[in-house]
Amino acid sequence: MVARHLHITGKVQGVFFRDTTRKEAEARGVTGWVRNCEDGSVEAYVEGSRIAVDELIDRLAEGPPAAKVAAVESEEVLPQGCERFLIKR
Repeated sequence: MVARHLHITGKVQGVFFRDTTRKEAEARGVTGWVRNCEDGSVEAYVEGSRIAVDELIDRLAEGPPAAKVAAVESEEVLPQGCERFLIKR
């Protein structure tokens, strides 16, 4: 089990980025949360198997079709034991 705190920049709000993140995470069995930040970026916390988390991060670097991801910053953190994946407001 690994956990990562993510900060995603670029055109990532108003393009279904959070919903895409939830769907991609659930498809891989990854838990955690995602939310929009006031500065126009997106923040996420993800946890799961190393392979699943790495796959999710790779997918987030692409983003949904209308997004233009500039960068995905990833910091390894301690797992929190999340039970599902949430979209935070």
